[in-house]
Amino acid sequence: MAKLQDIIQWCDQTLAAAEFKDYAPNGLQIEGKAEVNKILCAVTASQGAIEAAIDQGADLLLVHHGYFWKGEPYPITGMRGQRIKTLIKNDISLVGYHLPLDSHPTFGNNAAIADLLELEHLEPLDPNERRPIGNIGYLKQPMSPEAFKAYVSERLDYDAIHLPADKTEIQKVGFCTGGAQDFIHKAAAQNCDAYISGEVSERTFYEAQELNVHYFACGHHATEKYGVQRLTKAISQQFNIEYSYFELNNPI
Repeated sequence: MAKLQDIIQWCDQTLAAAEFKDYAPNGLQIEGKAEVNKILCAVTASQGAIEAAIDQGADLLLVHHGYFWKGEPYPITGMRGQRIKTLIKNDISLVGYHLPLDSHPTFGNNAAIADLLELEHLEPLDPNERRPIGNIGYLKQPMSPEAFKAYVSERLDYDAIHLPADKTEIQKVGFCTGGAQDFIHKAAAQNCDAYISGEVSERTFYEAQELNVHYFACGHHATEKYGVQRLTKAISQQFNIEYSYFELNNPI
C-alpha cells in the first residue's frame, strides 16, 4: 500500500512534469482513494479501461491520454461525463502523463521505440529542445526502404504504412510517437533518411516525396503503449504495489 500523494510526487519529479508546456494537465486529474493498493495502466482513459480498473480492484488508473484537453468544452456531460462519473463513483484516481511520458529517456514512448528498433547514438529531433519530444537514432547497418518497412512492422507488431521518398537506403531515423506526423519537417532539417510516427495525414504523402524523407506510420496507439507500462512497473517497484496493463487493440 502506498499513499496517492507520494506516488504523484515521485512521478512528477521523475518525469520533470512541470517543465513541459502541454495540451492537458499532467499528474493527478481526478482524486480517488488516499491509499493505493493496485494500479491499472492503459494508453487512454476510455470507458473500457475504467471498467477494467473496477473489475480488477485498482485504486488508480494511470494513462497517457487523460482528460481536460485544451479546447475541450467545459461542461462535464455526455461520454466524458459518464467516464468521470464512473471514476468518482468508484473512488478511482485518474493520473495522466502526456508529453513528459513521450520524452523521458528511460520510461518514455520514444525511448521504447529506440530500444525495440535497436537504434543507436540517440540525439534530439529538435536540437533547440531542452527535453526533446522526438529523437534521432541510427541503424547498425543501412536497410533498403522495403526491408525497413518489414523490420519496423515486425518489431512494433503493426503493419506500417510506408510513404516513399527517393533515398535508396535508410540508416538515420527520426521518430516521435503518436500524432507527430508533422515533425517530418524536423526530420528533413536534420537530414534523416526516414521518419517514424504514429498517425498519418493526407498531406504527409506529399511531404515525404518533396522533403525526400521516407515516412512510416506505425499507429498512434501501437507506438504509445510502452510508456505507461514502463512507468507503472517503476512505480510498482518503487512503492511495492501491484499493477497490470489494460490493452484495447486500437488500430488507429
